[in-house]
Amino acid sequence: VQLQASGGGLVQAGGSLRLSCVVSGLPFRNYVMGWFRQVPGKEREFVAAVSRSGVVTYYADSVRGRFAVSRDNVKNTVFLQMNSLTPEDTAVYYCAAATTSGARSASSYGYWGQGTLVTVSS
Repeated sequence: VQLQASGGGLVQAGGSLRLSCVVSGLPFRNYVMGWFRQVPGKEREFVAAVSRSGVVTYYADSVRGRFAVSRDNVKNTVFLQMNSLTPEDTAVYYCAAATTSGARSASSYGYWGQGTLVTVSS
């Protein structure tokens, strides 16, 4: 199983980035997919998740209205569109596939990507 995240980088406050995560080695459409982020010294934080069909989405309060999660079940890819970025969004972003219920809990995710760094300058 491989989850390959990309799209991170350096952006100014107020800017946008789009993260992608290509999944291989598992039946992608059968898994709820999530995005988490982590800052050194802090716990991994839930950002967003999307249901198997892509119809239902979940967001952390801190990103609701600014971020949008989506998926393409043909291309086995999950996306995170991030708008109106602030320095507080700076973190390593991870995509993950849920293996148990509970889309907002990191413990529900059994497969993780390697992370992509997002840096937002003020």
